[in-house]
Amino acid sequence: MPSALPLDPPQRLVRSLRSQHGHAGEQTGKAGDQWLDGLSALLEQVLDRWELTPERIVSPGGRSSLVVLVRQADGSPAALKLLAPYLAGARERAERECAALRLWDGGGAVRLLRADAEDGALLLERLHGETSLRSMPEAKAMLEAASAVRRLWVAPRDGAGPESMGAGAPDGAAALATLAEHTAAGSALLRSSAPEDVRPLRDEALELREGLLADQPEEVLLHGDFRQGAVLASDAGRAPWLAAGPDPLLGERTFDLARLVRDRLHDLVASPGAAAATRRRLNKLADGLEVDRERLRGWALYRAVESGVRHMNSGQREDGELLLEFAGWL
Repeated sequence: MPSALPLDPPQRLVRSLRSQHGHAGEQTGKAGDQWLDGLSALLEQVLDRWELTPERIVSPGGRSSLVVLVRQADGSPAALKLLAPYLAGARERAERECAALRLWDGGGAVRLLRADAEDGALLLERLHGETSLRSMPEAKAMLEAASAVRRLWVAPRDGAGPESMGAGAPDGAAALATLAEHTAAGSALLRSSAPEDVRPLRDEALELREGLLADQPEEVLLHGDFRQGAVLASDAGRAPWLAAGPDPLLGERTFDLARLVRDRLHDLVASPGAAAATRRRLNKLADGLEVDRERLRGWALYRAVESGVRHMNSGQREDGELLLEFAGWL
């Protein structure tokens, strides 16, 4: 089998990992550096073990993984994903992603072909990574996104809830976090690191989170990072568009829509009447997917404020301020 490609990791991934020195703790930053240093060897090992022939590295790629387009031993195409140790260990992140992909089993999401959680390695069916819903006109993209996310909201099967999906489960899947657990780190960040001028909005976001968690609707499996760019074109006969790159958890549907509300934010802010357009988009999503408008507003505001503060803390002040401006429109 040909050796691994000469490896020059995409700069988006390198910048993301190295930025962890500044805001996610020195230990996390060092883990990212060590992973990058050993990435060539890790890639070659996985390619050899699974008898994969590499074609090319996907660039610009993501911020938390390396994706390589490969051919399997029988010549069929696939995508190899190596997860970086970003905020959580690669093994735990791989286990969570595997757990969700197995539950979806190709229903609305990319199909998992094989996995090695120890190395943070996932072999996935190949989608058209260069063609996401962001390539479509806004109105059509939102309709397709709503259709795609609805297929992902499945109830965990019996024996596949948070307790039984732990390390001792037959498939070795890590426990999927609840919404309270998933948002705990972001909530702590807001309490400790929000700039002085952001604190009124920060306080509103934290209050909304507490109220939403106190009275939750039915829990379903969530994508966790659902947006137009996470829904890719597919040749699979089961659907023309499939979701990829989940950060899965168990929670209420409105949390999955909260990120979608602010999709194409730079385009949104440049349009006339951006605040009114944002509220119309929120209401349309809530009504179309039959979820509570106020709950969607609450999670959209919380997630925008948390993301905005995180961006500002990592030196991305312009993006952070834009996210906080968006939160103010809600």
